[in-house]
Amino acid sequence: QVQLVESGGGLVQPGGSLRLSCAPSGRTCSTCAMGWFRQAPGKEREFVAAISWSGRNTYLADSVKDRFTISRDNVKNTVYLQMNSLKPEDTAVYYCAADHFLGEDLRLRVPRDYDYWGQGTQVTVSS
Repeated sequence: QVQLVESGGGLVQPGGSLRLSCAPSGRTCSTCAMGWFRQAPGKEREFVAAISWSGRNTYLADSVKDRFTISRDNVKNTVYLQMNSLKPEDTAVYYCAADHFLGEDLRLRVPRDYDYWGQGTQVTVSS
């Protein structure tokens, strides 16, 4: 079982930046694709970004692709979500997830494909 721990959330003003991190505690999955999802109050969980196990390919939701970047450091077994130009509508709990998927095309992966999930970290964008 892989346990994922997110960090880096917090309160930020509109236009600000945050960097979220996700690292496993205990067992790792270096060949897992990794994703970030978010869930705002009263809304369903939605896809934000994903990165292939190799790090060669990334995929971001249209709503964030010009502002967010996903990356991974396979030496540190850590995945990052750099969030710039944050908007109030980005306010949500952000979840990290791992997927035993060795392909490079992440566009068709959906939440139920992901095998492990973190507990989430709150991001609040407000003045």
